[in-house]
Amino acid sequence: MSLFRDDGVVLRTQKLGEADRIITILTRGHGRVRAVARGVRRTKSKFGARLEPFSHVDVQFFARGSELIGRGLPLCTQSETIAPYGGGIVSDYARYTAGTAMLETAERFTDHEGEPAVQQYLLLVGGLRTLARAEHAPNLILDAFLLRSLAVNGYAPSFVDCAKCGMPGPNRFFSVAAGGVICGDCRVPGSVVPSAEAVELLSALLTGDWETADASEARHVREGSGLVSAYLHWHLERGLRSLRYVEK
Repeated sequence: MSLFRDDGVVLRTQKLGEADRIITILTRGHGRVRAVARGVRRTKSKFGARLEPFSHVDVQFFARGSELIGRGLPLCTQSETIAPYGGGIVSDYARYTAGTAMLETAERFTDHEGEPAVQQYLLLVGGLRTLARAEHAPNLILDAFLLRSLAVNGYAPSFVDCAKCGMPGPNRFFSVAAGGVICGDCRVPGSVVPSAEAVELLSALLTGDWETADASEARHVREGSGLVSAYLHWHLERGLRSLRYVEK
């Protein structure tokens, strides 16, 4: 029997029995963890209020073996709030749908329980903080999070040099299968020709140039979101269910 302590973000919850829940948390040190939280659905449970999606929490787990991830689910025995990001997210539809897509993305990119994914964890914490504070438009925050999640998982798209031959940009064609923008010589079937403004926007979101991103026109933001969605769908092999509800 062992105790483990970590901090993490609650990704989702599932009902279990009459009063319990299974909590899925992306933690700093143990990656994605599923744990049982006893009695959290009771109306007087303060413990349960801390374990809602979007919450950044310090949690304690109890596992029957020497490893946190074993044959059975560990118990979540204690929780302290670090930052209640849900309060600034769930009250606004655009922020809520963008945040939900961010949680689903983080879970999809951490499909092996117990494997540390520190970069993905830090991206999620930073993205939810920015979203809760409404520092930028929700769809821009979401697209920046998606692009950076792709990058830290080895799928960084190119928005300047040709993704196939490395020819210096700007290059006018874009292919999700090729890995981003490509030159005329490397053009493949299915390539599209996005506007230069949309490509510049995506490059700004990937690199954190918020001055450029915030100044983008709505039509270029919509075009860029379409490219991000297609690129993400290609690498995840199936789309995110929550993306269909995101306001464009």
